[in-house]
Amino acid sequence: MELDIQCEEMSPSRWAELLSTMKSCKTIRLDDCNLSSSNCEDLSSIISTNPSLTELKLNNNELGDAGIEYLCKGLLMPSCSLQKLWLQNCNLTSASCETLRSVLSAQPSLTELHVGDNKLGTAGVKVLCQGMMNPNCKLQKLQLEYCELTADIVEALNAALQSKPTLKELSLSNNTLGDTAVKQLCRGLVEASCNLELLHLENCGITSNSCWEISAVLSNKSSLTDLSVGDNKIGDSGLALLCQGLMHPTCKIQKLWLWDCDLTSASCKDLSRLISTKETLTEISLIDNNLRDSGMEMLCQALKDPKSKLQELWIRECGLTTACCKAISSALSVNKHLKVLHMGENKLGDAGVELMCEGLLHPNCNIQSLWLGNCDLTAACCATLATVMATKQCLTELDLSYNSLEDEGIRKICEALRNPSCNVQQLILYDIFWSSEVDDELRALEESKPEVKIIS
Repeated sequence: MELDIQCEEMSPSRWAELLSTMKSCKTIRLDDCNLSSSNCEDLSSIISTNPSLTELKLNNNELGDAGIEYLCKGLLMPSCSLQKLWLQNCNLTSASCETLRSVLSAQPSLTELHVGDNKLGTAGVKVLCQGMMNPNCKLQKLQLEYCELTADIVEALNAALQSKPTLKELSLSNNTLGDTAVKQLCRGLVEASCNLELLHLENCGITSNSCWEISAVLSNKSSLTDLSVGDNKIGDSGLALLCQGLMHPTCKIQKLWLWDCDLTSASCKDLSRLISTKETLTEISLIDNNLRDSGMEMLCQALKDPKSKLQELWIRECGLTTACCKAISSALSVNKHLKVLHMGENKLGDAGVELMCEGLLHPNCNIQSLWLGNCDLTAACCATLATVMATKQCLTELDLSYNSLEDEGIRKICEALRNPSCNVQQLILYDIFWSSEVDDELRALEESKPEVKIIS
């Protein structure tokens, strides 16, 4: 059984009612429920008496260090079988780390620990690393985003990585590490016996100076399939270094996030080569990079290569215009693998979307999710978009937010939604102005087709 409640204020009577339910739950999720340390005393009892409980999610609650102390009493009981523990943004400090260290040292069932958005600090996480080094610890996933870590944490992390071949996922995003620490971490990863699959280093103060070391990890760790270095100023020179590791025959990368990395169209030659030859790559995010039309045209050529297996392409806010839409259309008409295309915040205009729709309507195109928010669209392109909606049964999600579609455009979209052959299940229409009459039509449409969710 699963208990999944979010954003609910817990009255004493409601809490008492839920406690009886929790006694037989396999999963308990209580994010944003205004829980405190007093609730943790009850949860500790549940943890120690419900051997079927394997996942506990308590994000965004004011549990504090006292609350974690209560929880850990239950976690330390031999009857506890918890595997996944989520404590993001729970007002924890380094004081909680000693208690959690005891759990890591004593509880081999625990495989996931998510403690991001807490002021654990370098001293606190060093204590956690001591727990990880215990032979009883079988941790596979560790999430430490926004934990106020500094470069001094790397030595302790490397020691933990060296002793923990079970660790599969490590997220250190949004900590002030810098190039020197990232280089040290990467050298440790290359040497360690761990088989890391996911490494997230977003907003860690990385520049091109540490990209050679990250590239070496990619070359040496065939297990690494998910790398995110978004929001770091690596630039075109850093990307070129990364691509040497990404193109290495042993690299099996599947998901690559490079958003806001100061890339320009100069990077697109390397990126195109990667997309067209690395058959394991299925998802790439290039959001908020100044690729421009010339860069996008190079990427489109890569998408047309039979070896490209890319399924998701995120190119929001990349300085694109109508000029690259013919190339996008041509790629869509050839590529059978692409399922998700995020193109919001580019000045495509009605003419650009009309061109794109030619590719979207091609039998080869299998797009399921299309995002065109804030693309300078008007009602003029909505008839063609409606044709795509009614014709392409693979299309299940469409975002047209922040465009001046007005009543005329929304009515055309609604007409497509009413078509029995339309399979769109989620239509996103943020910040679009329409009349009360059209609003009534949208509500009536939702009632007549409950499988359709209109978000506005």
